[in-house]
Amino acid sequence: MPQFWYAIQSHPNKEDFLWKQLQMHEIQVFYPRVRVQTVNPRARKIKAYFPGYLFVHIDLDALGLSTLQWMPHARGLVAFGGEPAMVPDALIQAIRKRVGEISEAGGELFDGLKSGDEVLIQDGPFAGYEAIFDLRLSGSERVRVLLQLLNHSQLPVELDAGAIQKKKKRADQSNHQENHRDKTDG
Repeated sequence: MPQFWYAIQSHPNKEDFLWKQLQMHEIQVFYPRVRVQTVNPRARKIKAYFPGYLFVHIDLDALGLSTLQWMPHARGLVAFGGEPAMVPDALIQAIRKRVGEISEAGGELFDGLKSGDEVLIQDGPFAGYEAIFDLRLSGSERVRVLLQLLNHSQLPVELDAGAIQKKKKRADQSNHQENHRDKTDG
């Protein structure tokens, strides 16, 4: 009873409905989603990472192809030459990892990230550098950060939003500061 991952296509904007249908049929489903920056405040803030696609982990012989083809709002499995295409486990793991990284960074919205917050640049020519978050550039997936130069001036740099991550305070650093405050207060 071997199970493999397959990509299933949904009708436009029906990923949520199809996801619920698959869960009701007790089919293992992976529906990667991320938080997004929206212009319209009433627009959905969580969107499909792959619009129109979800992943199912099934034994196709046991379930039967027709179950997925005739499910409401499903267009069927992604196939090449009439054969459903298996998605490698490694690719599913890589997608899970990337979506997790986006979530850890605060999602595409960068909830809680405000001007003046320290960030770590993770990609590009400045990877590994620390910077100060300045602002999200409107209408794009880009941000502006300020790099501290040796002469204590700040250089504004525009980057892809996914290239930065909010810098986490180290527990030992905050504990050291607490202990220092306790000694000076006492």
